[in-house]
Amino acid sequence: MTTHDRHSEHDAVGAYVLGILDDAEATAFEAHLAYCEFCAAQLDDLAGMEPMMAALAESPGPPPRLTEPSPQLLTRLTDEVAVGRARRRRRGLYLVAAAAVLVIGGPAVAVVATSGNDQGRQVAGEPHPTSPAEDAFFNHMEEKIVATDASTKVSATVGMEKKAWGTHTVLELKNVKGPLKCSLIAVSKDGKEETVTSWAVPKWGYGIAGSTHEMAKNPLYVHGGAAMDRGEIDHFEVRTFDGKRLVEVQA
Repeated sequence: MTTHDRHSEHDAVGAYVLGILDDAEATAFEAHLAYCEFCAAQLDDLAGMEPMMAALAESPGPPPRLTEPSPQLLTRLTDEVAVGRARRRRRGLYLVAAAAVLVIGGPAVAVVATSGNDQGRQVAGEPHPTSPAEDAFFNHMEEKIVATDASTKVSATVGMEKKAWGTHTVLELKNVKGPLKCSLIAVSKDGKEETVTSWAVPKWGYGIAGSTHEMAKNPLYVHGGAAMDRGEIDHFEVRTFDGKRLVEVQA
């Protein structure tokens, strides 16, 4: 290559692949290629694209004279390409191994971090449970109030968290059988009512101790929001859509 800077040396990769460099330019580029990993990588990427590049580079005039790279250069470039590919494969394996450590190590960390109160519940600082409602119930509720209806035997725990917009509320519901459609109603001290959230109970129910249905053994966790300020709420009621009260929880 004639007078040039390092940038023009890098730009000569395509011309070298096409064979349009003269003898002096090709020799200078090969000398540059011996120590330039960037150009070696570019040469690897352009391998097999000569026909396409030639079509793009076509212009009127006599066909360019092709210059074949020396056998020594080809050997060196082949070695460099092999090393580069091996390096990329190793990097991919490292990433896979790191991901495997995270996946395998995750449960171990969770086991170490898990703890409970005297009721066997998770407390703040534990990993996220299986749903956002459970996460909020165990990790973010500032207070929780429990009640069991003497007639229906349905048990409810209402967790509350003050917000600027009102009161974030999570319900844990146990010993309820379906099929039912229910709502959690917040009742203010002056008798106003507001629906916090609603859900459906499948026929096998939720929080049924000793049930033969595996899913029925787990409590239901649902959350929602009330526009009422925490101090405005008198109590909560779990009601069916047809108006039957299953349990009342004083706030």
